[in-house]
Amino acid sequence: MKRLFLLIAPLAFLAGCLEVDQHPNWVKGQYAGKTDNRQYQVRFHNDKLAWWGAVANRNMSQNEYNRANP
Repeated sequence: MKRLFLLIAPLAFLAGCLEVDQHPNWVKGQYAGKTDNRQYQVRFHNDKLAWWGAVANRNMSQNEYNRANP
């Protein structure tokens, strides 16, 4: 049992050393990655007011007090 522990313990300690750095690259002080489009730019043709209206309508449908008519 002790021998098995001595074989497995170094592997467990080395498992944390294999983490890959996940920070984005910076070139000349600015982010060098792809810019992400916002949802209102992609799905609502850059109409932010229509996007907020769709979010508000979706939230109203998720409210139990508004859905249930007592």
